[in-house]
Amino acid sequence: MPEPSKHLLLVDDEAPLRAAVAEQLGDRGYHVEQADSGEAALARLADFAFDIVVCDLRLPGVDGTAVVEAAVARYPDIVAIVVTGYGTVKDAVEAIKRGASDFVNKPFQIDELLHVLESALEQRRLKSENAYLRAQLEERYRFEGIVGKSRAMARLFQLLETVAGTNSTLLITGETGTGKEVIARAIHHNSPRRMHRFVALNCSAIPETLLEAELFGHVRGAFTGAVGNRQGRLEQAHKGTLFLDEVGTMSQALQMKLLRVLQEREFERVGDSHTTKVDVRIIAATNSDLHRLVANGEFREDLFYRLNVISVDLPPLRDRKEDIPLLVRHFLGKFSPDGAAITVSQDAMRRLMAFEWPGNVRQLEHAIERAVAFSAGRTQIDSGDLPPEIHRVEEPAFASEVSLPENGLDLDLFVAGIERELIHRSLERTGGNKGQAARLLNIKRTTLVEKIKRLDKEHR
Repeated sequence: MPEPSKHLLLVDDEAPLRAAVAEQLGDRGYHVEQADSGEAALARLADFAFDIVVCDLRLPGVDGTAVVEAAVARYPDIVAIVVTGYGTVKDAVEAIKRGASDFVNKPFQIDELLHVLESALEQRRLKSENAYLRAQLEERYRFEGIVGKSRAMARLFQLLETVAGTNSTLLITGETGTGKEVIARAIHHNSPRRMHRFVALNCSAIPETLLEAELFGHVRGAFTGAVGNRQGRLEQAHKGTLFLDEVGTMSQALQMKLLRVLQEREFERVGDSHTTKVDVRIIAATNSDLHRLVANGEFREDLFYRLNVISVDLPPLRDRKEDIPLLVRHFLGKFSPDGAAITVSQDAMRRLMAFEWPGNVRQLEHAIERAVAFSAGRTQIDSGDLPPEIHRVEEPAFASEVSLPENGLDLDLFVAGIERELIHRSLERTGGNKGQAARLLNIKRTTLVEKIKRLDKEHR
């Protein structure tokens, strides 16, 4: 099987030189994407697992050294080549300390760059185990086992650090597999209650007839099979934390009893008239839309507000794909046999990042566990080790690979359509904030506003 083409990110603010180098590299089998600034390069690195980044050291705004450092932190297996027009060995050495593989001086011949690239790629192949060791997760990207450094996760970490020390009731919302119980455990273990028990109860996994006894406990003879007194999860969690997963599946009668616990911090066991006081922090979670359930009369409004004192909404994995490389390395460390150093090929990483992950982090964890098992002792996971559903997703294509119809196309109309789509996506991602959207597109806010006006006028 022929070796797949290498995906290369070329970063240089000199447009003529950048275009010429990109063309020559393309002629030699590289898939090249271009960036004219450090900010643009960082945006592309967040969305795509490149094999190589070739970056000028002198860039406006974010410089080339920062781009290299960010690229290596995200993809330890990436080959980073720096280009300097000043011939200063000091700058090149500093970039190599930050993770660059090699450097070339401007002006350079394309053969010189190709030689450096081929040498660095060969070096990467021979030193995959060292690359894995450099890729160990940094603790600042984690909060008690929660992994991520995206904006969404940074906001989540800040919220968790704020609420962990309180006794407030929390409602964690998010799709299946986003890690709601992991978040609840992290809050407990960073709270003043951490010396006491964390007790979890999945309300949807227990038949309704048994859920009340499971939650509140029962006395002997309360029902058929109750041969003795038994503590419920509430009593077990006394002075600690009770985690109620899938709370939206509770019956109306049980919702009323839970409301009393939240209001009075007391309850009765099933079949008992004695009132038991309890000191417990309750964290509830659901993947249901409780607002809709309340509107439909399926969930008590007063209970919803009692649970929703502090809301923690977990983003789906598809909305924080820049965290996938970190999560992959985390799970590799978890599932690697006997601490073996295992890496993931860039081709496999591209497929992992292109997949939408309907099962979120849990699905990714299972995919990596399967891949480690299928790697059969190899030190690198390839795309063939990944689950079949991931192979059914096409790799993200570059805009430069657009197919040209036989009868041609209207270039101005086509480019305007791409421009309109990118503006729409940037506004959607930033919640309509034009300033933030402009930064994502690496243009001035005034330029973005003018483009929106022009496109709206053309669309009418």
